[in-house]
Amino acid sequence: MLTTRTDEMPRDEPARALRGVPAPRTPATTDVARLRVSAKTVVADGVLALELIAPDGGRLRDWTPGSHIDLVLPDGLTRQYSLCGDRWDCATYRVGVLREPGGRGGSAYVHDELAVGDLVGVGGPRNNFPLVPAEHYLFVAGGIGITPLLPMIAQADALGADWRLLYGGRRRGSMAFLDELARYGDRVLVRPEDEFGLLDLAGFLGEPRPDVRLYCCGPAPLLAAVEGGCAGWPPHALRTERFVAEVRGAPARSTSFEVELARTGVTVTVPPGTSVLDAVGAVGVEVLSSCRQGICGTCESAVLAGRPDHRDSLLDDEERAAGDSMYICVSRASSDRLVLDL
Repeated sequence: MLTTRTDEMPRDEPARALRGVPAPRTPATTDVARLRVSAKTVVADGVLALELIAPDGGRLRDWTPGSHIDLVLPDGLTRQYSLCGDRWDCATYRVGVLREPGGRGGSAYVHDELAVGDLVGVGGPRNNFPLVPAEHYLFVAGGIGITPLLPMIAQADALGADWRLLYGGRRRGSMAFLDELARYGDRVLVRPEDEFGLLDLAGFLGEPRPDVRLYCCGPAPLLAAVEGGCAGWPPHALRTERFVAEVRGAPARSTSFEVELARTGVTVTVPPGTSVLDAVGAVGVEVLSSCRQGICGTCESAVLAGRPDHRDSLLDDEERAAGDSMYICVSRASSDRLVLDL
């Protein structure tokens, strides 16, 4: 029986890793809206739900299930959080924030400092984890990984699709949004580890079927176990959202390369050990970024010429081969020169 732990994971630094057919990718936006915190609610031990509205009560940007926003906090930190509210509520965004003691301070600020009425910057939404049409869905969540799946479940249910959710966590009190999931009845399997032990993934996944799409979000051990359990499934059946960058080998080149910024006409030299993000920032070109690990998608930049050395945990093989975009916090150049739309 294939089993895995479902330990809680940091929510400050999500990755967006797709496993499946190429899907439309929401381009990164550099403009940041100013939104007001309208509610701050405890939804589980160590988890807050944060609601955001426009100061004038106006309409917010539309979004689709799987989308996340860049939250630019008053102390200057930028973090990504999955939208987990009602996508048809055009006036409110909702995100879930896990307190992560070992994080870089973003979640601690949200929990301890951010107050109702405060203004925050919001970039996006963008979606690197889209829900594709299917007749049958299987959803697997570990801990705070439930957040991007909530809107997916709501959409699948509204469309009349057949779906089930396996939701694991360390203990029931640490698992957010159980009250909202209760309305779906036995389609939802809530399996806290202290009550049920390790998740029975093999029993939940069952035999490979060509008409099923699987979505999984959670810590690395859970993703690895689900990927292993789906090894015999049809190609493109599984999509995951990753919280930790995949391990990469050495860069394609160990020497400096040049990056031309097409919008400004400036050319910068990127030496070994310096990221493209830092190099362009040194000449005054501001690119919104957060994770600096190639896992959040914030710093996506269009490539106009040259060959990128992709070192992110986001693009699939076809997107890497196309070479028309890159994540400049980690990716570098295979060619002597890159031209970016910056």
